Amino acid sequence: MASVNASHDDDEDTAVDSINITPLVDVLMVVLVMFILTATAQVSGIQINLPKASASASLSEAKTKAISVNDGGQVFLVTLAELEDRLRIEKAQSPDFPVIVRGDATVQYQKVIEVLDLLRRLELSQVGLVTGKPTQG
Repeated sequence: MASVNASHDDDEDTAVDSINITPLVDVLMVVLVMFILTATAQVSGIQINLPKASASASLSEAKTKAISVNDGGQVFLVTLAELEDRLRIEKAQSPDFPVIVRGDATVQYQKVIEVLDLLRRLELSQVGLVTGKPTQG
């Protein structure tokens, strides 16, 4: 009997050979769900075929206003006069807010220049043009 008790005491002193992976799986599932939610979140707006540029700066501040010009030359979702009124109101509230212009790659250059000219008249200095990354080829 002494040998049975001795072997039982040895079992308590040995290292555990298995790891409980249930908490690890739970954490990985939460990380996977978070990744899926953030990866699928897209900026809602008008589908624009952006021109390509080798380097582009990011204007991702919370108060950035985006102005989109589609391939037909339409400013979304307003006319130039309405856009001017909205920008004047925004400038009165926050004098130095950034504005980005998203122009379709096939739009007439004149339409984008009209928007940029409007921004110049309103004396908005933080203006950026959105571009896409060039295709490797």
